Parts: sequence; C-alpha cells; structure tokens
Amino acid sequence: MNTKKNLTVIKGLSEAKIEKMLEAAKKLVPSFGWITASEAHKQRQREIVKITTGAQALNELLGGGFETKAITEIFGEYRTGKTQLCMTLCVTTQMPMEMGGGAGKVAYVDTEGTFRSERIRPIAERFNLDADAVLENIVVARAYTHEHQADLLIPLAAKMAEEPFKVLIMDSITANLRVDFSGRGELAERQQKLAQIMSRLRKIAEEFNVAVIVTNQVMSDPSGGAMFVADPKKAVGGHVMAHASTIRLSLRKGKGEQRICKVVDSPTLAEADASYAITNEGIQDYKD
Repeated sequence: MNTKKNLTVIKGLSEAKIEKMLEAAKKLVPSFGWITASEAHKQRQREIVKITTGAQALNELLGGGFETKAITEIFGEYRTGKTQLCMTLCVTTQMPMEMGGGAGKVAYVDTEGTFRSERIRPIAERFNLDADAVLENIVVARAYTHEHQADLLIPLAAKMAEEPFKVLIMDSITANLRVDFSGRGELAERQQKLAQIMSRLRKIAEEFNVAVIVTNQVMSDPSGGAMFVADPKKAVGGHVMAHASTIRLSLRKGKGEQRICKVVDSPTLAEADASYAITNEGIQDYKD
C-alpha cells in the first residue's frame, strides 16, 4: 500500500523493478480488488470486533463499542476523560470476546507523557484480570516529535504481524504537531504531516484488523458566531482530521462528575450522546 514515488526512495529498487513488482501484485489480486456489496457485508461481519468502553451507555451509543478496522477520534478539553477512556480500553481489549473484549494486546503511543501504568491496576481488578499480565500485554512508546511519532508506527506494524494486537492508541495525535509547527506560514506543512500520520494509522487498522483510537486537543473557535454556540470549542486538525477519522466523538463536562460523549460523525451511528463518569476503576456509567 505504497505509491511508486515512495517505493523509488528505497535503496535497490529501480523503476523497472517497481513496475515488475506491481504487475506481480496485480496478478495476486482477483478482480483487481472488486467484490460485491454482499461479500463486503459478510467480510465485515466475520472480521469486525467491537470492544467495550467500560460503560454500558457508551457501548449502546457506539453500537457495541469501539470497532476494529476504523479510526475513532476522541476530542474534548482537559478533564473530560480522553486519557482515562484510553486507559480503560487498555484493559477491556484484553478481555475475552464473549465478555465484550478483543482478546488481544494494546499499543499505546504517548505524546503528552500522560500514560500511567499504576492506573491500569485498579481497572484490571474491576474486570477480575491479573494486573501484571495485563501490563505485560501493553506496549508503550513515548513520542517527542511528530517525526518520532510517525516513525514509531513502522516497527509497530512489524510487531503486529507477529503478535495478536487489537487496539492502537495515540494520545494525542496533534500535541507534537502544534509544537513543531507554528503560525499560519507552517499550517499547510503541518496539515500534510497530519494527513500522512493518519494515512499510516488507516493502513495499520485495515491490514491488522485493529481498532485505532486517537485523542485530539481542542481550541477556541475564533469565528464571530462562537457566542451563539453551546460549546464554542472545535477539534484541532481542521478538515484533514475530520475526513481522515472514521468515527468522531466529542467529550464535554456535565454537572459534577458527569461527562457527556456525543457522536459527531460516523458512517453508521446516529448523532446522539450518552453520559459516563470517571472513577478510580476507569470509565463507568454515570449515576445521578
């Protein structure tokens, strides 16, 4: 899943060799990749796994949980539970499929330095899982720049080819980009780099049948109509982020401990919202 332009960069690959490789690849793909909608439907039913969020109301909102072969973007301001939802997912992914889990490992790309292994223990105990075994099945990498963030995905893909991963978390996708690029003069380049990272994530999601979860920061809406909007904050990344994500979820604060998740965009889910709470044992249903 690479362009000819990208392949020419690889040492030892001439244009003639690349053409031969492409011809050989085309022969291996029946009907040049075309299948009927009925076949596509059966394939989805056979392959797609829904992984529980830890809260029943959120599961119902998402049609069963976070789905594999898709990129789910979670955006919201601080203290809305983005990282806590990711931490909960680190545990629920390892549960058996009959319990709503994914029966697989988790990869966590931490760009903000917020991953805390000690948070995993009480969440694992809540689901009656061995905390030490759960921690062993989570691989974590700290990304310090947007280039480092993108480069980490290459060895991770090799790892996924050998081990049963079911979730890839990137928390957050835009933190390094906002630091590495500043001002309108560098905006186009920043958006291009963001698109490239999202493209890599999309390929990983589809090739290895994993659920990709990316958290995103928000910014105040500079438009003049912000005062007439209930929540005048919008996700960083603009249209590039919006188009590259399969499902977009907006998180906001409610009354007291209440947090609200809203489906902003999805090819299958209706626009709706659900309440949840952040507890010591991860994300749970909100009780009045």
